[in-house]
Amino acid sequence: MSIQTIRVLIVDDQEAFRSAARLVVELTEGFEVAAEAETGEDGVDKAMAIRPDLVLMDMNLPGIDGTEATRQIMTALPETRVIGLSTYEEFRSRALAAGAVAFISKSDFEPGLLAATWEQL
Repeated sequence: MSIQTIRVLIVDDQEAFRSAARLVVELTEGFEVAAEAETGEDGVDKAMAIRPDLVLMDMNLPGIDGTEATRQIMTALPETRVIGLSTYEEFRSRALAAGAVAFISKSDFEPGLLAATWEQL
């Protein structure tokens, strides 16, 4: 039985965190980075174009924030899963209310937690 690769879109305005998130995804068995975006608008556009299995969404973005980007993605692509990411705990309830299936603090984000979170979905 073959295991499907989980295609991931990373949306974050900080290159340093996108690099770290890319490494986490690459180190997590069965996951691959399909695309990256710096803004909420670009994240929505790329999600529509590539239809990823998973979006790792920074909640604190310039332009449309991660909450609104999550809403737009979930409306258009209900089969896509979004995990909200932030250094700020107060974004947890906003992420979940917008349709994210989980919220992970950026400081806790690592391969084991990504895999465990996906398995619970």
